[in-house]
Amino acid sequence: MSAKKIMIIDDEEGLGRMMATILMDEGHGVRAFTDPREAVDLFRPGTWDLVISDIKMPGIDGLEVLQRIKAADPEIPVIMITAFATVDMSIQALRKGAYDMLTKPFEPDELLFRVRNALNHNQLREENRQLKQKLANKFNFDNIIGASTALQRLLETVEKVAVRDTSVLITGESGSGKELIAQAIHYNSPRREKPFMAINCGAIPDSVMESELFGHKKGAFTGADTDKEGLLKAADGGTLFLDEVGNLPLNVQKTLLRVLQEREFRRVGDTSATKVDVRLISATNSDLEKEVEQGTFREDLYYRLNVINLHLPPLRQRKPDIPLLAAHFIAEQNKKFKTDIKGLSPEAQQAASDYAWPGNIRQLKNVIEACITVETEDQISLATLARFIETDQAGGDPNDYNDALARFEIDYLRQLLGAANGNIEEAAQKANMNMATIYRKLKKYGLRKEDIMK
Repeated sequence: MSAKKIMIIDDEEGLGRMMATILMDEGHGVRAFTDPREAVDLFRPGTWDLVISDIKMPGIDGLEVLQRIKAADPEIPVIMITAFATVDMSIQALRKGAYDMLTKPFEPDELLFRVRNALNHNQLREENRQLKQKLANKFNFDNIIGASTALQRLLETVEKVAVRDTSVLITGESGSGKELIAQAIHYNSPRREKPFMAINCGAIPDSVMESELFGHKKGAFTGADTDKEGLLKAADGGTLFLDEVGNLPLNVQKTLLRVLQEREFRRVGDTSATKVDVRLISATNSDLEKEVEQGTFREDLYYRLNVINLHLPPLRQRKPDIPLLAAHFIAEQNKKFKTDIKGLSPEAQQAASDYAWPGNIRQLKNVIEACITVETEDQISLATLARFIETDQAGGDPNDYNDALARFEIDYLRQLLGAANGNIEEAAQKANMNMATIYRKLKKYGLRKEDIMK
């Protein structure tokens, strides 16, 4: 463990000096005070990692010291020391925010053990804070990538919806980023410090869906060997995201409706109700209104879930976002695999923007990853992109002579090398061309004979 700054407050100068020596031998920076008022006056949040204070002291006692320090820095751990540890005193100290109690006399090893625990707790708390901040930054509206008018209008609505604790239904095609929007709502809402739990209702068999969501009691059914906490309870205080909510079985829909109405439910096999405070965000790529008409989705639940409707447009309707998303995914892959792809070539970028992307953002991300895996140049070429999506290799205006010539040459080279089984020399002889010309043409169009022969 790295060196930490520790404040010791004890009116017994000898004991304070002894504790300071033990902790400094461990590499920590320590300052011991015999006057509790001086210590409290000099205490500044962020300056210290741990406070160790005696309880019985003249002037102000340790419980008041504890109260003042926790008021200044609620997160700092404080270890209280006493020679008269009673249950009542311990309860008071813990209620006021003490991390631990240490009874005199104590051995150096016991002091070190308690200090290490307190500092480890502090470190875990800080790591947790940093993780939450990272998540908050990741799902900040500014970090949802896209400049299209359609996306910007949606984000304006999302920002307003986030702070209002109401049910939201996100509609849109598969792979369009519905869960990302749900996470943005959660991490920009008053519930951001509580859990965000997600479940894909289309990926869970009907037979276990009820148990997954609501949990079960031991012995409720064959295989229920222990009590299980469902996702609803795990998300208590936070947000539960139900992806592909149209796949919920009717019996689960009925129980979910009770949750929305009564804020309580019964675990499978349980006789008592469990209270829960959860915001529900759901998503679907199907027509729930049609499912209501067909009787496969409860009308009352539909209206409970669809208080606010957010429609996420498909990627083909957000063409200005395609180059931005591609650049983002390239940067992600470069960082992950230590590659140095500069981006899409101009021809590849045009082809990507023209493509319909039926799998939306998820497909774009997967295609970029695949392209980087096989690309040998410093840019993703049109030929490489064409291995994973259907595209006009030459691109451009079909009525333009140069573009038409380029399309002809690409097709001709493919046929020529195919007929020659990839042998450049043989292909040159068949076409009455020199080998250098063929190599030059291949480079011009970003073609590789290995790709052509596949």
